[in-house]
Amino acid sequence: MAYTLRMPEVGETVTEGTIERWLKQPGERIEKYEPVVEINTDKVNVELPSPVTGTLTEIVAREGETVLVGAALAIIEEVAGEVPAEVAPPAAGEEPASAPAPAAAAPAPAAQRDEGARHRATPRVRRLAQELGVALEAVKGSGPGGRILEEDVRAAAKDGSRGAAAAPSAEPGADEESVALTSIRRTIAQRMAASKFSAPHAWLAMEADVTELVALRQAHREAFRERHAFDLTYLPFAAQAVAQALTGHPYLNASWADERIVLKKRVHLGIAVATERGLMVPVIHDADRLSISALAQALHDLSERARAGTLKLEDVQGGTFTLDNTGAFGSTVSMPIINQGQAAIMSLEAITKRPVVTAGDAIAVRSVVALCLSFDHRILDGAQAGAFLGDVKRRMEAYSGDAGITDID
Repeated sequence: MAYTLRMPEVGETVTEGTIERWLKQPGERIEKYEPVVEINTDKVNVELPSPVTGTLTEIVAREGETVLVGAALAIIEEVAGEVPAEVAPPAAGEEPASAPAPAAAAPAPAAQRDEGARHRATPRVRRLAQELGVALEAVKGSGPGGRILEEDVRAAAKDGSRGAAAAPSAEPGADEESVALTSIRRTIAQRMAASKFSAPHAWLAMEADVTELVALRQAHREAFRERHAFDLTYLPFAAQAVAQALTGHPYLNASWADERIVLKKRVHLGIAVATERGLMVPVIHDADRLSISALAQALHDLSERARAGTLKLEDVQGGTFTLDNTGAFGSTVSMPIINQGQAAIMSLEAITKRPVVTAGDAIAVRSVVALCLSFDHRILDGAQAGAFLGDVKRRMEAYSGDAGITDID
């Protein structure tokens, strides 16, 4: 029986992936769970395992080709009686692998060539063609079934095969430089625009007096580094405060759906990480159950692997709320954009010292940090957002400089 290996879902907002390298070739035997192909998305590079034992009979998506989630990648002839570990549903409009392949279509009339070319190119390839001023109907695809690949579009642009229908591309002036969009930059732009214009953003900020937290970190910083071999930052404290506060404010740990609001019962905290490729948001699952030490370890590990480009599929899936450490760049106030599909995002700003009026109208120098929250006004109102942020503030201020190292570990 033929089994179709398909492009998996990597995250709620990822719609496509690029085939980096095939680890198996047609005719080779594949064991269940054995890696078959390396896939690259804007979120993660991952080796896709085979859900079945069998023989690879056909590679549908070539190396370098970008394919949509759910699209066929390869055909595997299963061992008799084998039950797939997980069967992805066929992509919309696509026949199951066991169905006979349709006969090759006759050349389309001239009036239909442009539409036919569009069907033979992924959205990513169509965007590239538009950017480079290449008419797809003038491009001969080198992919399976005449599919148009990115390399075909770039070659057409280089050779000047742009076609009469192509739109002229603006050339940079003498004092300008044109920088082509990377895949991750384009995806970030699309997601941020989609989030900004689909979710009505509202903003709220509160200041927390974290003088005691600063003392706590300073008292145990060296011992923590000796024990764990990396620095203890303020981020795991903020992560714990946010994650535990979310358990009491379910509408912050939610998403918007048609005619309903989906409340998430588990807290999976996304952490914004700046990398050379662009912004990544790996996820700490069940963050509300972790100690400061465990959160620090998870943050360190995910950040290192995000910057190295070695995150796994599960590292970027399932986020329910996002925390952004903008204070690491010196920011004191920010208005972050909600990670699409979530209800809110909070930024931890830089901790600064300044004179503060304390009890009895005394003035003292205190360490203060701004907690900035962006929230989807469709899901919750200011009162709910304020209650949540107040909870986070109280938790941040409750970290005591008298706590022992065991309280952190």
